[in-house]
Amino acid sequence: MEARLNLFTNKTTSKFLKHLVAAGKSVEATGVPESTGFLVLLRASQINGCGFCTDMHYKDAVAAGEEPEKLNMVAAWREATVFTEAERAALELTEEGTRIADAAGGVSDEVWENAAKHYDEDQLAALVASIAVINAFNRVNVLVRQPAGDYRPGMFG
Repeated sequence: MEARLNLFTNKTTSKFLKHLVAAGKSVEATGVPESTGFLVLLRASQINGCGFCTDMHYKDAVAAGEEPEKLNMVAAWREATVFTEAERAALELTEEGTRIADAAGGVSDEVWENAAKHYDEDQLAALVASIAVINAFNRVNVLVRQPAGDYRPGMFG
């Protein structure tokens, strides 16, 4: 399988992706645990059917020391016993923030309030930004049919 468009050599997409990467970096050091960040990126990518991002974020998480068994349970987090209440709140926020069209009104007050029990305002802002950025990356990769499976941790710097 070959991508419809080379995102890395095309001037327009290359510039766009650099801005997305910068936007993603803006949420670092907000106090959201790195492990939670991996869960958010992985879950949104699964929902959006982005094989490239699912592959990348799974491998990056494992390389950072996350347990593969836990990562394998992300798609079934509601039934899994391996997630903290804070992680569950972040995963639920990710799902509703990613599946905006599935529910009139977007993210429910109940989901937001549950997340707010576990994260302060800056951390909530970081989660919102992370969810928005990964959804943008997912859409770019799905649109061009970016192949998945060859990612190696650290290959983008």
